[in-house]
Amino acid sequence: MTALADVAKKIRSKNAGPFWLTIDIFCDSNTKFQQACQIADNARVAKLLGTTPDALSRYEIADLNVLKFSLPRPQIQGTRSDRDMHGASFANLLTGLTLE
Repeated sequence: MTALADVAKKIRSKNAGPFWLTIDIFCDSNTKFQQACQIADNARVAKLLGTTPDALSRYEIADLNVLKFSLPRPQIQGTRSDRDMHGASFANLLTGLTLE
């Protein structure tokens, strides 16, 4: 099994404003980018992030070998229930995704 962490050079997540998160998956070759696109399908990513596939926005930027997801934050940034002000921990959830 190939894990997303094995094909991605870097996986990062961050705020895209107080209501949105963005997750970037950087690959260093087109082959690895294609593998990352297969591994990180919308249904599996949505399940890991606790949302629905239609709530995800997916961007495949082949010229840069980058796969990007944007989604609504589970809690508004800075509210009492927000456990990750910067949105940085969401990338860790994707590292274990594998191609089955």
